[in-house]
Amino acid sequence: MMTNSLRIALVDPDNQSRETLKQLLEGLSHACLEFDCSRYEVFASTVEQSKPDIAMINLDSNIEKALLVLQQINQESPDTSILIVSGNSDGQLILRVIRAGAKEYLTLPTHHEDLEAAIRRVKHHHSSVTSEERHQCDVTAIAGANGGVGSTSTAINLGCALAQDSQNSVAVLDLDLALGDADVFLDLIPEYTLSDVVQNANRLDVQLLRKSMTRHETGLFLLPRPVDLMEAEYISNESLTHVLTLMKECFTHLIIDLSKSYNELDKIAMESSNRILLLTQLDLPCLRNAVRMIMNFDESDELKEKVQVVVNRSGFEAGQISLKKATETLNRDIFFQIPNDFRTMVDCRNNGVPLVIQSSRAAITNAFRRLAEEVTHSTNEPIVIPDVTSVSHLGWKRFWPGVQQ
Repeated sequence: MMTNSLRIALVDPDNQSRETLKQLLEGLSHACLEFDCSRYEVFASTVEQSKPDIAMINLDSNIEKALLVLQQINQESPDTSILIVSGNSDGQLILRVIRAGAKEYLTLPTHHEDLEAAIRRVKHHHSSVTSEERHQCDVTAIAGANGGVGSTSTAINLGCALAQDSQNSVAVLDLDLALGDADVFLDLIPEYTLSDVVQNANRLDVQLLRKSMTRHETGLFLLPRPVDLMEAEYISNESLTHVLTLMKECFTHLIIDLSKSYNELDKIAMESSNRILLLTQLDLPCLRNAVRMIMNFDESDELKEKVQVVVNRSGFEAGQISLKKATETLNRDIFFQIPNDFRTMVDCRNNGVPLVIQSSRAAITNAFRRLAEEVTHSTNEPIVIPDVTSVSHLGWKRFWPGVQQ
């Protein structure tokens, strides 16, 4: 079972040496650069907010200021390990730095192998403090019982609600390869998409993956669907598995907005998840599809225990089937209800602004915060991504298109 990649924050006021260190960090397989900073004065507060695993400080621009930052981080962010780099190899300075709370002191100039070894030693310190290297990524797949049921708005607003906690690092993967619009809900124009990422699969690592994702102001990261419809053909079972593995290393929470075709890629995503939120509304077409989906999910030992029914637009009176009748029809309890607030949701969608920004005090926004709490405090065990070469089709032939009978 794979653990999350260590997140590194870097401060170095010298532009040239900072770029050199960033290039060295890019080559690490077990760590990724979360952010870099050019000012000692703001670094400690930024570390306190973002809570990286390692704070990397170059002393050389101003030793005294750097040491003050070191002491401040050690006091205010005790869970963050400190790695010092400097061209100064004076023994008294090294002793002073270690006594101030640094875990490692690396002399510059350095090579990739030396930096990797230092990071590995810091990683060992970090794991001994936290009792385990990192907690596993929690993966939620959003499955809609019908088109227009609100899957994407749920994925985005749940992700943004989770991202409000500075301890969380959250990403959304848009797996609706034809008609996905997660980027629209965030008013983002991503530079890279899922197809761009998988076409570089032979050199893809956590650093490249993170650089390929677009970060929203809420802190949420997005990997969108391809722009060109034909680019979906580049995304194979194997490449998606590789991307999911790396995303689980990079983030504490991953939300996958599934397509409505429920193809093999969706199945791989669901099998890699901790839970499947089956989104429905209280009308006959949605409930009919939800029953059909639950019946098929129940045929798979890997999926049947993960499905949790979420009712969207609950409380919308016009023509809705009662919650009691819906529970009887589905033959299972309703896990969560998202209240109806059509006007607010339309405004958010049309403006490309998530609820936590557009309507932070609305009842529907608070509902997403409660849903985020339910996800955060889930007791589900982490799920290992399956070997796509051994996925069984037994029991799925009536549900998954393109599978030969």
